[in-house]
Amino acid sequence: MDEESESIQLQEQSCWATLPDVCLRRVFWWLGDRDRSRAALVCRKWNQMMYSADLWRYRTITFSGRPSRVHASEFESALWYVKKFGRYLEHLEIKFLNPYNAVLTKKFQVTMRGLLSCLGKSNNRLKSLSIQHLELDRLVWRNSIRSSLIKSLSFFLKKVGKHLDYLSLKGARLTVEQGCHVLNSLSYLRNESIASELNIEDYFSHHLAVYSSPQFNKTMATFHNLVSLTLNYNCISDELLENLGENNASTLWTMNIKCHIHDPHGQVVWGMSWAKLARQASNLKVNFFFERVMKYERLARILLQEIPVRSISLRSCYFSDPDWSMRPTLMDLLPTFRHTLQKLTFEFNNNHESLDEELHLLILNCRKLFYFKIWAFLDVRFVERILKSQEEGQCALRTLKVRIYTNRYETNEEDRTLREIYRKYRKLIDSELNYFVIAYPMM
Repeated sequence: MDEESESIQLQEQSCWATLPDVCLRRVFWWLGDRDRSRAALVCRKWNQMMYSADLWRYRTITFSGRPSRVHASEFESALWYVKKFGRYLEHLEIKFLNPYNAVLTKKFQVTMRGLLSCLGKSNNRLKSLSIQHLELDRLVWRNSIRSSLIKSLSFFLKKVGKHLDYLSLKGARLTVEQGCHVLNSLSYLRNESIASELNIEDYFSHHLAVYSSPQFNKTMATFHNLVSLTLNYNCISDELLENLGENNASTLWTMNIKCHIHDPHGQVVWGMSWAKLARQASNLKVNFFFERVMKYERLARILLQEIPVRSISLRSCYFSDPDWSMRPTLMDLLPTFRHTLQKLTFEFNNNHESLDEELHLLILNCRKLFYFKIWAFLDVRFVERILKSQEEGQCALRTLKVRIYTNRYETNEEDRTLREIYRKYRKLIDSELNYFVIAYPMM
């Protein structure tokens, strides 16, 4: 009996020992750091697998901004990881969630100094770096802590800038001087940056008129390989568009522009500047995201007919203004882009006016529109009209998402009608649409 058990044990061992590397690597892929470390103690082969570069190319490091014993080891774990496996990193994302006080921001700054220093020495393959929502203009960031973090980040970007393809510093909220200093690090000793994707949405503090800064335009002139650029409208100027056309005409495909009510957005940008850029960058598509900028007069100054607009998002959240009307925007402004618009997202409180007919006509006019999402006060039958138009080939939507606001606590009647509509058009919905429609009490 002992001989049989030994034989079975040997067979089991040989089975695991001969497991193909691709299968074993897949097993390790799904394990957390602690389980990987334990598995590496099994045998020499498994230990070697622990150091497979494929396992460590992508990493998201999250730091909690709240004092907690549970999260106390996050900072030490991050340093341990970078020292041990940082040389394999190709894509790194760092998150610091809503820091509670200056003690935690100081701890984060010290950790980042060590982490970036170690990466700068050991890593020469990092292609993507994302450090988002630092909000460095908050009071929890003391001047000395903020300056030290910016210094560490700039020094690191000088080292990795020669092979960094993607950089996102969304939500950093820096001054123009600080922000330009960090971005200039990417072109250190080369006078130009090779980065193809740059996300600087909310990179500068609110209320800053970045568009009027010669320093910012000079910094953006160092980017010669941009494929995708994400930024705020308070950065847009004729000079910036000219720079993009001169330096990125053959590569630039996408511009994502956010316009927030608290950002300066009253600057004059000439339509001829957009037209020139569109001619030079023939593949360019522009996506606009408006936050509480809803009045027709403001939108008309920004959404010029010369812009090759691909998508527009208009969100007012739950704010309501009885003097504001969405009708001119839907009837006069947005149809200007009917030949290029592919995505529309609306979220507004239109309790004071019905817009069902205008929205339906807009969908029918935009023949390239494939994505439509709306949260608003609508009649339930609006959905049925869209589905009927889809069935008759008058529109070619692939995604339809609707949240119908009501002024009642109960939505039983609306829910019943929506179920009837779904049953009527079920075959169409299941075959053609990513479909999500609900009634929502707006009380």
